[in-house]
Amino acid sequence: MSEYRNPDAYENITEVPYTEQTRKTQKSSNRRNRGAHPAAVIAASAAVSMLCGVGGGWFAATHIGNANQTVVYQTVESSNVSPVTSAAGQTGLTIAQVAEKASPSVVEIVTEITQQSYGFFGGTYTVPAAGSGVIISSDGYIITNNHVVEGATKMTVTLYDGKEYEATLVGTDEKTDIAVIKIEANGLTPAVIGDSSTVKTGDTAVVIGNPLGTLGGSVTSGIISATSREITIENESMELIQTNATINSGNSGGGMFDGNGNLIGIVNAKDSGTTSSGALIEGIGFAIPINTAMDVANELMQYGKVTNRPTIGIYLQQLTSDTQNYKAGLYITDTITGGGAEAAGLQAYDRIIAIDDQEVASYTDLSKYLRTKQPGDVVTLKIVRNDQEMEFNVTLTGTLETENQQTGSPTQPMQP
Repeated sequence: MSEYRNPDAYENITEVPYTEQTRKTQKSSNRRNRGAHPAAVIAASAAVSMLCGVGGGWFAATHIGNANQTVVYQTVESSNVSPVTSAAGQTGLTIAQVAEKASPSVVEIVTEITQQSYGFFGGTYTVPAAGSGVIISSDGYIITNNHVVEGATKMTVTLYDGKEYEATLVGTDEKTDIAVIKIEANGLTPAVIGDSSTVKTGDTAVVIGNPLGTLGGSVTSGIISATSREITIENESMELIQTNATINSGNSGGGMFDGNGNLIGIVNAKDSGTTSSGALIEGIGFAIPINTAMDVANELMQYGKVTNRPTIGIYLQQLTSDTQNYKAGLYITDTITGGGAEAAGLQAYDRIIAIDDQEVASYTDLSKYLRTKQPGDVVTLKIVRNDQEMEFNVTLTGTLETENQQTGSPTQPMQP
Protein backbone atom coordinates (compact mmCIF):
# COMPACT_ATOMS: atom_id res chain seq x y z
CA MET A 1 0.00 0.00 0.00
CA SER A 2 1.48 3.34 -1.04
CA GLU A 3 0.58 6.78 0.23
CA TYR A 4 2.08 10.14 -0.64
CA ARG A 5 1.74 13.13 1.63
CA ASN A 6 2.69 16.75 1.39
CA PRO A 7 6.04 17.13 3.17
CA ASP A 8 4.91 20.54 4.42
CA ALA A 9 1.84 19.04 6.11
CA TYR A 10 1.51 18.36 9.81
CA GLU A 11 -1.03 16.26 11.64
CA ASN A 12 -0.28 16.51 15.34
CA ILE A 13 0.54 19.72 17.17
CA THR A 14 2.60 18.97 20.22
CA GLU A 15 3.03 22.51 21.48
CA VAL A 16 0.44 25.10 22.47
CA PRO A 17 -0.06 26.74 19.07
CA TYR A 18 -2.15 29.83 19.66
CA THR A 19 0.74 32.26 19.95
CA GLU A 20 1.01 31.91 16.20
CA GLN A 21 -1.53 32.02 13.42
CA THR A 22 -2.23 28.75 11.73
CA ARG A 23 -0.17 28.27 8.64
CA LYS A 24 -2.01 26.56 5.84
CA THR A 25 -0.54 23.39 4.50
CA GLN A 26 0.52 23.90 0.91
CA LYS A 27 -1.56 22.05 -1.59
CA SER A 28 -0.01 19.01 -3.15
CA SER A 29 1.28 19.51 -6.65
CA ASN A 30 3.26 18.06 -9.52
CA ARG A 31 6.23 20.27 -8.72
CA ARG A 32 9.17 18.09 -9.37
CA ASN A 33 11.06 17.23 -6.23
CA ARG A 34 10.19 20.54 -4.63
CA GLY A 35 12.70 21.50 -1.98
CA ALA A 36 15.14 18.72 -2.89
CA HIS A 37 18.78 19.23 -3.71
CA PRO A 38 19.51 18.89 -7.45
CA ALA A 39 21.58 15.77 -6.76
CA ALA A 40 18.44 14.05 -5.42
CA VAL A 41 16.10 15.04 -8.24
CA ILE A 42 16.87 12.18 -10.61
CA ALA A 43 16.59 9.53 -7.91
CA ALA A 44 13.33 10.94 -6.55
CA SER A 45 11.76 11.19 -10.00
CA ALA A 46 12.72 7.64 -10.86
CA ALA A 47 11.31 6.30 -7.61
CA VAL A 48 7.94 7.91 -8.15
CA SER A 49 7.75 6.86 -11.76
CA MET A 50 7.98 3.26 -10.64
CA LEU A 51 5.65 3.57 -7.66
CA CYS A 52 2.95 5.75 -9.14
CA GLY A 53 3.22 5.57 -12.88
CA VAL A 54 3.44 9.38 -12.90
CA GLY A 55 6.61 10.20 -14.78
CA GLY A 56 8.48 13.42 -14.26
CA GLY A 57 8.06 14.13 -10.60
CA TRP A 58 6.76 13.18 -7.21
CA PHE A 59 3.47 14.33 -5.81
CA ALA A 60 1.97 14.52 -2.35
CA ALA A 61 -1.52 14.01 -1.00
CA THR A 62 -3.90 14.63 1.86
CA HIS A 63 -6.44 12.19 3.26
CA ILE A 64 -10.12 12.17 2.44
CA GLY A 65 -12.65 9.83 3.87
CA ASN A 66 -11.66 6.43 5.19
CA ALA A 67 -9.73 3.35 4.18
CA ASN A 68 -6.41 5.01 3.47
CA GLN A 69 -7.79 7.09 0.64
CA THR A 70 -5.81 10.11 -0.44
CA VAL A 71 -6.64 13.09 -2.61
CA VAL A 72 -3.89 14.08 -5.00
CA TYR A 73 -3.82 17.52 -6.56
CA GLN A 74 -2.92 17.67 -10.23
CA THR A 75 -0.53 20.49 -11.01
CA VAL A 76 -1.72 23.21 -13.35
CA GLU A 77 -1.89 26.96 -13.59
CA SER A 78 -4.83 29.21 -13.07
CA SER A 79 -6.62 32.18 -14.57
CA ASN A 80 -9.85 34.13 -14.63
CA VAL A 81 -13.10 33.37 -16.26
CA SER A 82 -15.17 35.98 -17.98
CA PRO A 83 -18.66 35.30 -19.26
CA VAL A 84 -18.68 33.66 -22.69
CA THR A 85 -21.37 32.26 -24.92
CA SER A 86 -23.41 29.30 -23.77
CA ALA A 87 -24.58 26.49 -25.95
CA ALA A 88 -28.14 26.02 -24.73
CA GLY A 89 -30.21 23.90 -27.02
CA GLN A 90 -27.38 21.95 -28.59
CA THR A 91 -27.79 18.21 -28.90
CA GLY A 92 -25.13 15.78 -27.72
CA LEU A 93 -21.90 15.45 -29.68
CA THR A 94 -19.63 12.49 -30.17
CA ILE A 95 -16.45 12.39 -28.09
CA ALA A 96 -14.48 13.24 -31.22
CA GLN A 97 -16.68 16.28 -31.84
CA VAL A 98 -16.33 17.41 -28.22
CA ALA A 99 -12.55 17.11 -28.50
CA GLU A 100 -12.52 19.06 -31.77
CA LYS A 101 -14.63 21.84 -30.24
CA ALA A 102 -12.95 22.10 -26.84
CA SER A 103 -9.28 21.24 -27.39
CA PRO A 104 -8.26 24.66 -28.81
CA SER A 105 -9.27 26.28 -25.51
CA VAL A 106 -7.06 24.04 -23.33
CA VAL A 107 -3.43 25.00 -22.75
CA GLU A 108 -0.29 23.48 -21.27
CA ILE A 109 1.35 25.37 -18.39
CA VAL A 110 4.96 25.03 -17.30
CA THR A 111 6.16 26.93 -14.23
CA GLU A 112 9.52 27.56 -12.64
CA ILE A 113 10.01 27.82 -8.90
CA THR A 114 13.23 29.03 -7.25
CA GLN A 115 14.25 26.81 -4.35
CA GLN A 116 16.90 27.14 -1.68
CA SER A 117 18.98 24.16 -0.59
CA TYR A 118 21.28 24.03 2.41
CA GLY A 119 24.32 22.11 3.54
CA PHE A 120 27.71 21.65 1.90
CA PHE A 121 26.29 22.03 -1.61
CA GLY A 122 23.69 24.63 -0.65
CA GLY A 123 22.43 27.29 -3.04
CA THR A 124 19.48 28.24 -5.18
CA TYR A 125 18.15 26.26 -8.09
CA THR A 126 15.08 26.17 -10.32
CA VAL A 127 12.40 23.49 -10.03
CA PRO A 128 10.04 22.98 -13.00
CA ALA A 129 6.38 21.98 -12.80
CA ALA A 130 3.67 21.34 -15.35
CA GLY A 131 -0.10 21.53 -15.52
CA SER A 132 -3.05 22.68 -17.57
CA GLY A 133 -5.34 25.66 -18.03
CA VAL A 134 -8.40 26.76 -19.97
CA ILE A 135 -8.73 29.93 -22.05
CA ILE A 136 -11.76 31.92 -20.94
CA SER A 137 -11.41 35.06 -23.07
CA SER A 138 -10.17 35.73 -26.57
CA ASP A 139 -7.64 38.28 -25.26
CA GLY A 140 -5.67 35.84 -23.14
CA TYR A 141 -7.24 35.21 -19.72
CA ILE A 142 -6.74 31.62 -18.56
CA ILE A 143 -8.23 29.82 -15.58
CA THR A 144 -6.31 27.16 -13.66
CA ASN A 145 -5.67 25.92 -10.12
CA ASN A 146 -4.03 28.00 -7.41
CA HIS A 147 -1.75 25.10 -6.48
CA VAL A 148 -0.33 25.10 -10.01
CA VAL A 149 0.94 28.69 -9.95
CA GLU A 150 1.68 29.00 -6.24
CA GLY A 151 5.24 30.24 -5.78
CA ALA A 152 5.98 30.34 -9.51
CA THR A 153 8.64 32.80 -10.67
CA LYS A 154 7.99 32.11 -14.35
CA MET A 155 4.97 30.71 -16.22
CA THR A 156 5.01 29.55 -19.84
CA VAL A 157 1.79 28.74 -21.68
CA THR A 158 1.69 26.57 -24.80
CA LEU A 159 -1.41 26.84 -26.96
CA TYR A 160 -3.09 24.05 -28.92
CA ASP A 161 -1.26 25.20 -32.08
CA GLY A 162 2.13 25.03 -30.36
CA LYS A 163 2.69 28.76 -29.86
CA GLU A 164 4.31 29.70 -26.55
CA TYR A 165 3.75 32.77 -24.37
CA GLU A 166 4.99 33.94 -21.01
CA ALA A 167 2.11 34.50 -18.62
CA THR A 168 1.55 36.94 -15.77
CA LEU A 169 -0.43 36.25 -12.62
CA VAL A 170 -3.78 38.03 -12.32
CA GLY A 171 -4.89 36.61 -8.98
CA THR A 172 -5.26 33.45 -6.92
CA ASP A 173 -7.66 32.10 -4.31
CA GLU A 174 -6.33 29.39 -2.03
CA LYS A 175 -9.69 28.44 -0.50
CA THR A 176 -11.25 27.42 -3.83
CA ASP A 177 -7.95 26.46 -5.51
CA ILE A 178 -8.68 28.78 -8.43
CA ALA A 179 -6.24 31.15 -10.12
CA VAL A 180 -6.21 33.34 -13.21
CA ILE A 181 -3.23 34.09 -15.42
CA LYS A 182 -2.94 36.11 -18.62
CA ILE A 183 -0.95 36.00 -21.83
CA GLU A 184 -0.58 38.88 -24.29
CA ALA A 185 -2.46 37.46 -27.24
CA ASN A 186 -5.66 38.11 -29.17
CA GLY A 187 -8.01 36.07 -31.31
CA LEU A 188 -7.80 33.05 -29.02
CA THR A 189 -10.52 30.40 -28.79
CA PRO A 190 -12.19 30.58 -25.36
CA ALA A 191 -14.12 27.68 -23.92
CA VAL A 192 -17.88 27.83 -24.09
CA ILE A 193 -18.94 28.02 -20.45
CA GLY A 194 -21.60 25.55 -19.41
CA ASP A 195 -23.81 25.43 -16.33
CA SER A 196 -22.53 23.02 -13.69
CA SER A 197 -25.80 23.24 -11.76
CA THR A 198 -27.57 21.30 -14.51
CA VAL A 199 -25.20 18.32 -14.78
CA LYS A 200 -26.62 14.94 -13.80
CA THR A 201 -25.13 11.70 -12.63
CA GLY A 202 -24.46 9.57 -15.69
CA ASP A 203 -23.93 12.52 -18.06
CA THR A 204 -20.93 12.41 -20.39
CA ALA A 205 -17.69 13.85 -19.00
CA VAL A 206 -14.70 14.64 -21.22
CA VAL A 207 -11.40 15.69 -19.63
CA ILE A 208 -8.75 17.51 -21.67
CA GLY A 209 -5.35 18.47 -20.27
CA ASN A 210 -1.61 17.89 -20.04
CA PRO A 211 -1.10 14.61 -18.13
CA LEU A 212 2.43 13.91 -16.92
CA GLY A 213 3.33 17.43 -18.03
CA THR A 214 4.35 16.11 -21.44
CA LEU A 215 1.16 14.91 -23.15
CA GLY A 216 -0.63 18.16 -23.86
CA GLY A 217 -4.05 17.93 -25.50
CA SER A 218 -4.79 14.45 -24.15
CA VAL A 219 -8.49 13.54 -24.13
CA THR A 220 -10.14 11.04 -21.79
CA SER A 221 -13.83 10.37 -21.35
CA GLY A 222 -16.24 8.88 -18.86
CA ILE A 223 -19.35 9.93 -16.99
CA ILE A 224 -20.34 12.19 -14.14
CA SER A 225 -20.15 9.88 -11.13
CA ALA A 226 -21.58 12.40 -8.64
CA THR A 227 -22.64 16.01 -9.09
CA SER A 228 -21.81 17.41 -5.64
CA ARG A 229 -19.32 15.36 -3.67
CA GLU A 230 -18.22 17.01 -0.42
CA ILE A 231 -14.46 16.52 -0.07
CA THR A 232 -12.12 18.02 2.52
CA ILE A 233 -8.74 18.92 1.07
CA GLU A 234 -6.13 20.63 3.24
CA ASN A 235 -8.74 21.65 5.82
CA GLU A 236 -10.97 23.21 3.17
CA SER A 237 -14.37 21.64 2.56
CA MET A 238 -15.18 21.65 -1.16
CA GLU A 239 -18.17 20.48 -3.17
CA LEU A 240 -16.76 18.92 -6.31
CA ILE A 241 -17.96 17.07 -9.39
CA GLN A 242 -16.81 13.44 -9.38
CA THR A 243 -15.91 11.60 -12.59
CA ASN A 244 -14.47 8.28 -13.69
CA ALA A 245 -12.67 9.88 -16.66
CA THR A 246 -8.95 9.18 -16.35
CA ILE A 247 -7.05 11.95 -14.57
CA ASN A 248 -3.29 11.98 -14.04
CA SER A 249 -0.68 14.33 -12.66
CA GLY A 250 -0.54 17.35 -14.93
CA ASN A 251 -4.30 17.40 -15.64
CA SER A 252 -4.90 19.96 -12.89
CA GLY A 253 -6.31 23.21 -14.16
CA GLY A 254 -7.52 21.52 -17.30
CA GLY A 255 -11.12 21.32 -18.40
CA MET A 256 -13.99 18.94 -17.77
CA PHE A 257 -16.49 19.27 -20.63
CA ASP A 258 -20.01 17.98 -21.08
CA GLY A 259 -21.43 16.07 -24.04
CA ASN A 260 -21.96 19.34 -25.91
CA GLY A 261 -18.34 20.45 -25.46
CA ASN A 262 -19.20 23.07 -22.83
CA LEU A 263 -16.86 23.67 -19.90
CA ILE A 264 -18.48 22.39 -16.69
CA GLY A 265 -15.50 22.02 -14.36
CA ILE A 266 -11.83 22.71 -13.65
CA VAL A 267 -9.95 19.52 -12.80
CA ASN A 268 -8.17 19.73 -9.44
CA ALA A 269 -7.88 16.39 -7.68
CA LYS A 270 -7.93 12.63 -7.89
CA ASP A 271 -8.31 9.86 -5.35
CA SER A 272 -5.25 7.66 -5.05
CA GLY A 273 -4.32 4.83 -2.75
CA THR A 274 -5.74 1.55 -1.55
CA THR A 275 -8.65 0.40 0.56
CA SER A 276 -8.22 -1.27 3.95
CA SER A 277 -8.29 -4.63 2.16
CA GLY A 278 -5.50 -3.58 -0.18
CA ALA A 279 -7.63 -3.02 -3.28
CA LEU A 280 -6.37 -0.33 -5.64
CA ILE A 281 -8.56 2.80 -5.91
CA GLU A 282 -9.21 3.71 -9.53
CA GLY A 283 -11.52 5.92 -11.56
CA ILE A 284 -12.18 8.61 -8.96
CA GLY A 285 -11.36 12.14 -10.06
CA PHE A 286 -12.73 15.55 -9.13
CA ALA A 287 -13.33 18.95 -10.70
CA ILE A 288 -14.36 22.34 -9.32
CA PRO A 289 -17.84 23.18 -10.68
CA ILE A 290 -17.50 25.87 -13.31
CA ASN A 291 -20.19 28.05 -11.69
CA THR A 292 -18.02 28.29 -8.58
CA ALA A 293 -14.84 28.72 -10.60
CA MET A 294 -16.35 31.49 -12.71
CA ASP A 295 -17.56 33.45 -9.69
CA VAL A 296 -14.06 33.36 -8.20
CA ALA A 297 -12.33 34.07 -11.50
CA ASN A 298 -14.43 37.17 -12.16
CA GLU A 299 -13.54 38.47 -8.68
CA LEU A 300 -9.87 37.82 -9.34
CA MET A 301 -9.97 39.59 -12.69
CA GLN A 302 -11.73 42.61 -11.23
CA TYR A 303 -9.98 42.95 -7.86
CA GLY A 304 -7.05 40.54 -7.89
CA LYS A 305 -8.61 38.69 -4.95
CA VAL A 306 -11.96 37.46 -3.65
CA THR A 307 -13.72 40.31 -1.84
CA ASN A 308 -17.21 38.94 -1.26
CA ARG A 309 -16.39 36.01 1.03
CA PRO A 310 -17.82 36.36 4.58
CA THR A 311 -15.19 36.45 7.31
CA ILE A 312 -15.21 36.63 11.10
CA GLY A 313 -11.87 38.47 11.15
CA ILE A 314 -9.74 36.09 13.19
CA TYR A 315 -6.60 33.98 12.91
CA LEU A 316 -6.88 30.40 14.14
CA GLN A 317 -4.79 27.47 15.28
CA GLN A 318 -5.96 23.89 15.72
CA LEU A 319 -4.79 22.04 18.85
CA THR A 320 -5.23 18.36 18.08
CA SER A 321 -4.62 16.92 21.54
CA ASP A 322 -4.89 18.04 25.14
CA THR A 323 -1.86 19.61 26.78
CA GLN A 324 -1.13 20.30 30.44
CA ASN A 325 -2.98 23.61 30.33
CA TYR A 326 -5.21 23.53 27.25
CA LYS A 327 -7.81 21.25 25.74
CA ALA A 328 -7.85 20.16 22.11
CA GLY A 329 -9.88 22.47 19.90
CA LEU A 330 -9.91 25.49 17.62
CA TYR A 331 -8.25 28.53 19.19
CA ILE A 332 -8.27 32.18 18.20
CA THR A 333 -4.67 33.38 18.00
CA ASP A 334 -5.44 36.97 17.03
CA THR A 335 -8.12 39.26 15.63
CA ILE A 336 -7.83 41.26 12.42
CA THR A 337 -8.04 45.02 12.64
CA GLY A 338 -11.45 46.26 11.46
CA GLY A 339 -13.12 42.85 11.62
CA GLY A 340 -16.31 41.77 13.35
CA ALA A 341 -14.45 39.68 15.93
CA GLU A 342 -12.41 42.66 17.13
CA ALA A 343 -15.56 44.78 17.43
CA ALA A 344 -17.38 42.03 19.34
CA GLY A 345 -14.59 41.63 21.89
CA LEU A 346 -13.15 38.23 20.98
CA GLN A 347 -9.58 37.65 22.12
CA ALA A 348 -6.55 35.46 21.59
CA TYR A 349 -6.71 32.16 23.52
CA ASP A 350 -10.52 31.96 23.13
CA ARG A 351 -11.52 28.41 22.13
CA ILE A 352 -14.43 28.27 19.67
CA ILE A 353 -16.91 25.49 20.44
CA ALA A 354 -20.01 26.48 18.43
CA ILE A 355 -21.39 28.88 15.86
CA ASP A 356 -25.15 29.50 15.84
CA ASP A 357 -25.56 26.38 18.01
CA GLN A 358 -23.65 24.29 15.45
CA GLU A 359 -20.79 22.43 17.13
CA VAL A 360 -17.32 23.44 15.97
CA ALA A 361 -14.41 21.07 16.51
CA SER A 362 -12.14 22.10 13.65
CA TYR A 363 -11.36 24.79 11.11
CA THR A 364 -13.18 22.70 8.51
CA ASP A 365 -16.39 22.81 10.58
CA LEU A 366 -16.24 26.59 10.86
CA SER A 367 -15.27 27.19 7.24
CA LYS A 368 -18.05 24.91 5.97
CA TYR A 369 -20.70 26.75 8.00
CA LEU A 370 -19.51 30.18 6.88
CA ARG A 371 -20.02 29.13 3.25
CA THR A 372 -23.75 29.44 3.92
CA LYS A 373 -23.45 33.10 5.03
CA GLN A 374 -22.96 36.50 3.43
CA PRO A 375 -21.07 39.64 4.50
CA GLY A 376 -23.35 41.59 6.85
CA ASP A 377 -24.90 38.50 8.46
CA VAL A 378 -24.66 38.21 12.24
CA VAL A 379 -23.53 34.93 13.79
CA THR A 380 -23.29 33.88 17.42
CA LEU A 381 -19.97 32.39 18.47
CA LYS A 382 -19.80 30.33 21.64
CA ILE A 383 -16.30 30.26 23.10
CA VAL A 384 -14.50 29.10 26.21
CA ARG A 385 -12.36 31.69 28.01
CA ASN A 386 -10.68 30.90 31.32
CA ASP A 387 -12.89 27.80 31.68
CA GLN A 388 -16.05 29.89 31.27
CA GLU A 389 -18.44 29.57 28.32
CA MET A 390 -19.34 32.90 26.71
CA GLU A 391 -21.33 34.01 23.64
CA PHE A 392 -20.54 36.86 21.23
CA ASN A 393 -22.60 38.22 18.35
CA VAL A 394 -20.29 38.88 15.41
CA THR A 395 -21.14 40.78 12.23
CA LEU A 396 -19.44 39.14 9.26
CA THR A 397 -17.46 41.33 6.88
CA GLY A 398 -16.01 40.81 3.43
CA THR A 399 -12.39 39.82 2.97
CA LEU A 400 -10.13 41.92 5.19
CA GLU A 401 -6.69 43.31 4.48
CA THR A 402 -4.08 41.65 6.66
CA GLU A 403 -0.99 43.76 6.09
CA ASN A 404 -1.20 45.11 9.64
CA GLN A 405 -1.21 41.71 11.28
CA GLN A 406 -1.04 41.76 15.04
CA THR A 407 1.33 40.01 17.42
CA GLY A 408 2.13 36.36 16.75
CA SER A 409 0.78 36.15 13.21
CA PRO A 410 2.61 33.99 10.65
CA THR A 411 2.54 34.85 6.97
CA GLN A 412 -0.24 32.42 6.06
CA PRO A 413 -3.00 32.52 8.68
CA MET A 414 -6.07 30.36 8.70
CA GLN A 415 -8.67 33.06 8.22
CA PRO A 416 -12.39 32.25 8.23
